[in-house]
Amino acid sequence: MKLLRILLFPIVPIYYLVTWLRNLFYDLGWKKSTSFSFPVICVGNLSTGGTGKTPMIEYLVTLLKQEYKLATLSRGYGRKTSGFKLADKQDTAKTLGDEPFQFYNKFKETISVAVDSNRVRGINKLMAFQHPDVVLLDDAFQHRKVKAGLNILLTTYNDLYINDFVLPTGNLREPKTGAKRADIIVVTKCPDNLLEEERRRITGMLQPKAHQQVCFSYITYSKYVFTETDNMLLADLESFTLVTGIANPKPLLNVLNEKGLHFNHMRFKDHHAFSDKDVAKIIEENKVIVTTEKDYMRLLEFKVLKGRLYYLPIEIGFYNAPTFNQIVKNFVANV
Repeated sequence: MKLLRILLFPIVPIYYLVTWLRNLFYDLGWKKSTSFSFPVICVGNLSTGGTGKTPMIEYLVTLLKQEYKLATLSRGYGRKTSGFKLADKQDTAKTLGDEPFQFYNKFKETISVAVDSNRVRGINKLMAFQHPDVVLLDDAFQHRKVKAGLNILLTTYNDLYINDFVLPTGNLREPKTGAKRADIIVVTKCPDNLLEEERRRITGMLQPKAHQQVCFSYITYSKYVFTETDNMLLADLESFTLVTGIANPKPLLNVLNEKGLHFNHMRFKDHHAFSDKDVAKIIEENKVIVTTEKDYMRLLEFKVLKGRLYYLPIEIGFYNAPTFNQIVKNFVANV
């Protein structure tokens, strides 16, 4: 794969030019971008996958849900439906996509969850049916048909966008200059002991504009694993099969290894659509199965896993949480 990416390097200037021109046309107003009179917050990245968008949306929901009526709007990657869909109790990961289904399972009593590849249409339908105070756009940084009021750009500590190339040789969906549209740049998946000196160094590397705030977040893993009806201490598992279908399982593997846990890892591609054959292979070893919360949403439908399939939740924390929280709350309050 690495060799192929090197061989495809001649395509990089073409991809760069096309995406740069697209952004320029939006910047100049030659392509239409729709604004809204209520708070719309966009969470996204420049790179392909794995920066922590899902836990960031969940963090924002937790931050704002007590004071505001919220809705999330996602594309619904991998779903078998099309057009606008408002989540209800009949839905699954197949009809919504795994991440929106996760939002619905976790927050269905307090927020609205919708999917639509056309975000302008999706927002308009949400306003017509649900009248939310705030709309959270998941993975929409490149969806410039919507002009969000607050843009939150994520980049991972070990893979900063400034050190990457555009596709197909690198992982960037658009040139690095696109970062100028962000209001907050969040460096995600930081070590839990990141010194202030290192944060200043990275901030200097990112060269934020005058209007931008750089924040640093880290992942915390639960001490418990869960099913829909039960939970148990992760440390009490003598051995298990770990199943992942996410872009970058390395941080999870590091945590499990640091805890000295005994497991074998079955890795699938990001957003993998699990089949009966996959599940048969997963249960061959007759062990407890642990997976990520996102993968759990896609594995729920397999009844043979009932009682032995657990998920390990994650949350994000901030080194400068008051700063991040206040920017978000001020934006929402003043729109």
